[in-house]
This record gives sequence, structure tokens and C-alpha cells, in this order.
Amino acid sequence: MKSDEQLVAIVMQGNRQAFATLFQRHERSVLAVALAVVGDYHLAQDVVQEAFGTAYVKLGSLRSPGSFGPWVRKIARHTAVSVVREQRPSLVCQTMEACVDRPEDSAPDEAQQALLKAVLRLPQHEQVVLTLYYFEGHPVQVISDLTGRPTGTVTMQLSRARARLRGWLKETNHD
Repeated sequence: MKSDEQLVAIVMQGNRQAFATLFQRHERSVLAVALAVVGDYHLAQDVVQEAFGTAYVKLGSLRSPGSFGPWVRKIARHTAVSVVREQRPSLVCQTMEACVDRPEDSAPDEAQQALLKAVLRLPQHEQVVLTLYYFEGHPVQVISDLTGRPTGTVTMQLSRARARLRGWLKETNHD
């Protein structure tokens, strides 16, 4: 099996099939990153296509060909954030509400609403790791792989997000 670095070199020589191999190798992790941000499977698939298209066009600018996976996940994360901001501003809220374990026909209670509002106040990168960890149940190492961030960074972002949430929820008397 060829490494990402070898495949990137082959793609740069004009072999499109090598890029298809890169796509197959990284599609699931890129989809997970996109889905964590946009919360809609079909929209996340669109983000994946756009991210890989961007990666193909900008492949020559990749400084470390062995880092193709983290690089394309970063492109997907930026693309997904842009989609949420520009095309569907209420999507994140809908996504987070959908993550609360409750029956379809019931509205979130006051504590759940406070938590959702607090999560939406977090910086985007903390929302992503928090969603992957608590709502999707991924361990820190998997989140690190999905986001292309070191495990220490993921751990720190989770810790900061929890501290922020605790503080904000205390302010609103929702311990």
C-alpha cells in the first residue's frame, strides 16, 4: 500500500487514479468532520465533494505531502463552517438541538435550552470537538485523527469548552 506522500507525488505527475485512492482512504474522516459541523448528512456529503475538489486543485500548495489527511480535513472543516455561516445560519442550532436525547414531539426543557445556547456561544473549534466527544461518543484520539489536531490540543479544547459552559450555566442558574 502506498503512503499518502507517494500518492500525492503520483497525482502531481498526472495520475488521477491515485487521487481516487486518496479520496477513498480519507472520505470517511472528512465526512465525519463535515457532519460534525453542518449536522446534515447530505449537506456534509456536498462539503466532502467540495473539500476534495479544492484539495485536488490546490494539491501543489501542500507543503508536506505526507499530511494529506489532516490537510483535507482542515479544508473540509473550513468549507463546512463557511456553508453554515453563509447558507444556513440556523443549521448549527438545529444540529445541536437534534443531538439532545429527547422524543421528537417534545420541546427541550429549560435546562436543555440553556445548554444548547451555551454550546452555540463556544468558538467553532470547541463546538466541533465537544460535538464529536459528547454527542457522537468519539474518544479523544479519534477526534484528533478526524480534525487533524494533536490529542493534547483536543484535550485542551474540551477542557476549555467544559469550563466555559460551566461558567455560563452558573451565570444563568443552570448548574
